[in-house]
Amino acid sequence: MAKVNSAIMMMMMMVMIMAIAMVASAVPGTATFYTPPYVPSSCNEFQNDGVMIAAASDAIWNNRAACNTNYRVRCTGPTNAGVPQPCRGDSVVVKVVDYCPPPGCQGTIDLSQEAFAQIADPDAGKINIEYEQ
Repeated sequence: MAKVNSAIMMMMMMVMIMAIAMVASAVPGTATFYTPPYVPSSCNEFQNDGVMIAAASDAIWNNRAACNTNYRVRCTGPTNAGVPQPCRGDSVVVKVVDYCPPPGCQGTIDLSQEAFAQIADPDAGKINIEYEQ
């Protein structure tokens, strides 16, 4: 019985450590959104990559190294008082297929309209996020 309890405690501790490590690896940033048409894109030209996609700012782009990389994005809060509670509580996984160049790029990552709407109220326009590969 003591061995079973010890094994269960060890498993619980491992799960907690993994959860803490996952949270600790998320990077803070901001997200905006763009609207269709989504092709052509910088990474895949006229290939249709669906709607769970994003354009990367210089913070992520790394001279095209971000192309076709998946990121999990989670809304953490508002960037303005217009929509005080924009987050829906979900996260979304998007594939980087485009570049969001300065000075027009207003966020760390520019999500498709559909991806943004999954995690936040589009009326917010811009949100605080955490993202990770």
